[in-house]
Amino acid sequence: MNILFMNSIGRHKFGGGEKWMVHAAKGLLKRGHRVVLASRKKSRILEYAVQAGVPTTVIEIHSDISPLATLRIALFLKKNFIDILICNLNKDVRVAGLAARIARTPVVLARHGMLLCSRKWKHRFTLTRLTDGVITNSETIKHAYAAYGWFNKEFVKVIYNGIVIPEHVSPHDFSSGFPGKKIIYSAGRLAEQKGFNYLIEAARILGQQRNDLAFVVSGEGKIEPALMAQVKAAGLEKSFVFEGFKPDIYPRLDGCDLFVLASLFEGMPNVVMEAMAMAKPVIATDVNGARELMQDGKTGLIVPPADPAALANTIGSLIDNHEKLRAFGKAGKERVSKYFTMERMTDALETYLLSKLESAKP
Repeated sequence: MNILFMNSIGRHKFGGGEKWMVHAAKGLLKRGHRVVLASRKKSRILEYAVQAGVPTTVIEIHSDISPLATLRIALFLKKNFIDILICNLNKDVRVAGLAARIARTPVVLARHGMLLCSRKWKHRFTLTRLTDGVITNSETIKHAYAAYGWFNKEFVKVIYNGIVIPEHVSPHDFSSGFPGKKIIYSAGRLAEQKGFNYLIEAARILGQQRNDLAFVVSGEGKIEPALMAQVKAAGLEKSFVFEGFKPDIYPRLDGCDLFVLASLFEGMPNVVMEAMAMAKPVIATDVNGARELMQDGKTGLIVPPADPAALANTIGSLIDNHEKLRAFGKAGKERVSKYFTMERMTDALETYLLSKLESAKP
């Protein structure tokens, strides 16, 4: 198969969806397929793809309608005999998906790592006219789309995320910055979706009860100034730290005591999967995919979103229970190793793409 992955996310943005694309591309490349990943010039996803050994090309998409970009992409698709186009954002589908229809590319798919489609007419038109299916990573998203009544039951395909579990990780030493502290770690874009404001409030509540906890967050984003102002107002400057973007968080996951996901919504949160792979206990909010990935009370604990009091209470009840921390971490690693490997994901993805291409033949 000749496959083009299209992701026009901002140059400085990088998250689970981008990791998925690079890892999926690399997995298919290893199977002998011809794969190219396209994005904006000097974008983080292209840098990550190059480091992973995935062929890349620069394609710029800046808006929902771009006749010139559509023409250029159509020419690229025809010249490179692309069989399958996999798009990330809605604008990728509208610009590159239209190009694929012009170029008569056999299969066009959207990949939705979270709920990207509402009941708006433009979403219905985009997905029903410009794609041949949607790949998602959780049953909850599939059920949400099924309720729209636009698609047949086979249109949305659930393929669980997979990760490459590193063989050797040197744990990050937090003790130099936080001597004697227990480390609660989190990571993600600094955006409203990730709920870091609720994590800060949970830290403030816990700080009134004890002084042996430190919170460390890897990530960057547009609300960083507001979050840092909240930390300062809560008097948490020495115990709640935003350390910026880290391309490899495995050492920090390996070095922390507990991982927390405070998101308001997600798809299948990769970062939780990565924490579990490092045998770390997880506290996560009850968002899309969390209950499919985790086993509440066995690999970690699930709490309501946007509820800092519940989050603080759960952290406080778990962080001192060393036996439960170890048991959760062990069970989480076993679950990821069994159900969420890159090999398993690539198998499912390759089988699905081959079936779509076969059904697209005249």
